[in-house]
Amino acid sequence: MLEYTFEDMRQMNREKLGNMVPLELFRTIRLIGLNQGLPMGGKGTTLTIGRKIGENLPVHTVEELLQMFEDLRIGIPRVIERNEYKIIIAVDDCFCKGLPTLEDERMVCDLEGAILEGALTKMMKRRVSVKETKCNVSGDEYCEYEIKM
Repeated sequence: MLEYTFEDMRQMNREKLGNMVPLELFRTIRLIGLNQGLPMGGKGTTLTIGRKIGENLPVHTVEELLQMFEDLRIGIPRVIERNEYKIIIAVDDCFCKGLPTLEDERMVCDLEGAILEGALTKMMKRRVSVKETKCNVSGDEYCEYEIKM
């Protein structure tokens, strides 16, 4: 079976529509298709997908990973805290920015956290865990991830 790579994803030949898709389509796939359409809000699926994406990103340092996040327009990440045991990353301008605040204070950016987890696990050659601790749809100013090593 053919397995695609991240480099394969960069090959495009869409002369009329180009290489961009609207944010509303991405939001619809994520929040209506996966989150509302799958059992348990699609959490297992988005975590598996995100980790696989992260493992395939061509990054070798935390700085390259954060730059890739911005280049892919996932959001604008910044390190808030970093030591030998954990990293806290805030993501401004995340895909969920501007969505209505959810009453039950759910967080919806688990895919982005799983991308971080997959990339960092591969990069550090050891298991890391990532937990979303803040989200725009919960009323927070930005999305935030706590990475434990």
